[in-house]
Amino acid sequence: MAWTRPRRRKPVTYLLGEPVEEYPATAPEVDRGRVLRITEIGEPVLHKPARTVEEFSTPELARLVDDLFATMESAQGVGLAAPQVGVDLRVFVYDLTDASGDRHVGHVVNPVLEMDLEAEPETEEEGCLSVPGAYEPLERPGAATVRGVDQHGGPVQLSGTGYLARCFIHESQHLDGTLYWDHLSAELQADALEQRDEERAHIVAERREIAIELDKTPPEYPEKPAGGR
Repeated sequence: MAWTRPRRRKPVTYLLGEPVEEYPATAPEVDRGRVLRITEIGEPVLHKPARTVEEFSTPELARLVDDLFATMESAQGVGLAAPQVGVDLRVFVYDLTDASGDRHVGHVVNPVLEMDLEAEPETEEEGCLSVPGAYEPLERPGAATVRGVDQHGGPVQLSGTGYLARCFIHESQHLDGTLYWDHLSAELQADALEQRDEERAHIVAERREIAIELDKTPPEYPEKPAGGR
């Protein structure tokens, strides 16, 4: 008996929403960037709206994007917003693989978020690098679009569903001073902080080890969360 084996779909990498033929396993920005300390829940920079970026194609903005990628890599994250490294500017980076095996990577400056409230909502475990080790179920819209620019001022429009949409929503809301934790019930907030207290030391140590593996100087974290919670 003979049959034709179904052809396997080759995963695609999307750089700023556009498919690319080849892309390195580690984003090039990681090599250039510094690994910075990730701010933690309770620190003021995380709980206020970030400032709009006014100047583009500057060394400072390029350095910020590189640092965000390097810091995200060391923390094994899929997204990171500028306030999470102590910078109150409307910038975030992302690098994740969706349920189809496709990789999405890039950065957005001055993002404007549009959540598709007609899409089927999805409840998934969600965490945040600024609340290390804590994961709680959170309902999010199943689709979202982000419009903004890149570091040179070029237009960017990104749309996603599922995990990708959740990332866009999570990171965009960071820039408005809202953490995923703010959407949780008081009971889940307390549970998240308990998880953080149990896991934080291990996670901070792991971030340090990965930074060293990346040939970066690891940042110093205080023994207790800097945010005081």
